[in-house]
Amino acid sequence: MIYHLQRKVIRICGGSVILVFAVIFLLIYSFSTRQINETMDALTDRISDNDGRFPEWRDDRGNPGIPVGLPDFMTIETPFSTRFFTVRFDESGGVADVDVSSISAITEETARKYAEETYESGKERGWVEDYRYKQYQTERGWTIVYVDGSMNRFMSNRMLFAAGVVLIISAFAIWMIVIFFSKRAVRPVAESYEKQKQFITDANHELKTPLTLVMTNLDILEAEIGENEWLSDIRSEGERMSALVNQLVVLARMDEDKTNLEMQSFSLSDVIVDVISEFQMLVQERGKSLEAQIDPKVDYVGDETAVRRVVSILLDNAVKYCDDGGSIRLRLEKKKHPVLYVENTYADVGETELDKLFDRFYRADKARTFTGGFGVGLSIAKAIVTQHRGEINAYKKDTGHIGFKVIWRQ
Repeated sequence: MIYHLQRKVIRICGGSVILVFAVIFLLIYSFSTRQINETMDALTDRISDNDGRFPEWRDDRGNPGIPVGLPDFMTIETPFSTRFFTVRFDESGGVADVDVSSISAITEETARKYAEETYESGKERGWVEDYRYKQYQTERGWTIVYVDGSMNRFMSNRMLFAAGVVLIISAFAIWMIVIFFSKRAVRPVAESYEKQKQFITDANHELKTPLTLVMTNLDILEAEIGENEWLSDIRSEGERMSALVNQLVVLARMDEDKTNLEMQSFSLSDVIVDVISEFQMLVQERGKSLEAQIDPKVDYVGDETAVRRVVSILLDNAVKYCDDGGSIRLRLEKKKHPVLYVENTYADVGETELDKLFDRFYRADKARTFTGGFGVGLSIAKAIVTQHRGEINAYKKDTGHIGFKVIWRQ
């Protein structure tokens, strides 16, 4: 249990770190992409505003310089360092002019090809390979401006790669730290769990011997003076205590992983039918009804005795907590894995803490008005199902109904 808890802590912490770092990387990627697009769009806007050419920049005095209101990244050298080309279409949609004088990496044929693809797409802005374009309408037709963004994208990709490497290394380092400190994190739980195991073992030994003496002396008294009301009460309580001791023994063995399962193939349908027949008389005596829907020929590979115990525990629990005059319903469905449902009417289902039902010694009936239970059965059932690599859960079907679902994984 402690090993699984430690692994769960590692998975949750490590997974959380990876998730946070993934979100950070996506935010960096999104911000970087947006910045590149805004930068390139600012350049295409300047060129498109000057009929496909860079304007001759002058300051407010008329001298060569940066005009007021330009983005911060633009300098007096921007018109000379920016590589771009333009393609113009006439009103009929044919290419009227191609200007590649401001770029050497693109030929007129390539520019024409890019422009025709862009023109057919109808998009105002976008990317064609490493070129950011803007398509706009003029009095003579359409003009498309392309600006080379290869350097910007290269720098952005380098930054993203560096950020990704840093995040991966950081995530790995944090994961190692989590693994190192996970033992310390679960140590209080481990100590508490060990104390609980020791208590169960000690209680088992301390109760078994005096209980055996009590039952032996009770047999002697009944042989000498015969049965009476008081001796019957003593025997009844002694048998309940004996049942509790036996359950404690089962828990102790499971805690110490000393329960050897005899795995073999058997008919799960037949086992459940047998258990139901054992409870039919008890259900009728309690004034309740039992309905069963069992898919035939459902086979399973597991410990038949242990599986039978789980079904008995769930049915016993349903009988104990089913409302007076209520109904119990059991279903076995043959899916990818056999699935068992045990449901019963229970008026106080709204007050039931489903996440605690499988805790040891927990009783849903806090007033403990029901007899015959110790709050151990469901813990044993969960341990057995877990040993079979299965899954058991409690659920509220609707108002006034509670159920248990067991997935018997093959």
